[in-house]
Amino acid sequence: MNLSATLRTAASRTIKRLGGLVSIRYVTAGAYNATDGSVTETTSDTEVRGVVTGINAREVNELVQATDKRLTVAASEVPSAPTTKDRVLISGVVHEIVSVDTIEQDNEPITHELVLRG
Repeated sequence: MNLSATLRTAASRTIKRLGGLVSIRYVTAGAYNATDGSVTETTSDTEVRGVVTGINAREVNELVQATDKRLTVAASEVPSAPTTKDRVLISGVVHEIVSVDTIEQDNEPITHELVLRG
């Protein structure tokens, strides 16, 4: 077993033990309505375990606010990496994804760290 596979397994086990249930809502843009200028959305929810933490004061900048949260999920538990067009549901509250940082080893994703705004 190579290092990246070992890290993926360890991350998945640790987050399953320590994390709570969250839903990642993958959003796909649909048809454009020229009459009112709206775009329909198709959503697909995936329930995973994730670790939610607060944002440190030193991380606050033009993009990240002090009230944002950080969610860490194991890459092996999600079908694809979330993007900023997707959303996250935590305890019934919908959060926007502000940024996604993927931690990798040998070009294999280990975890995804999402900055969320509620």
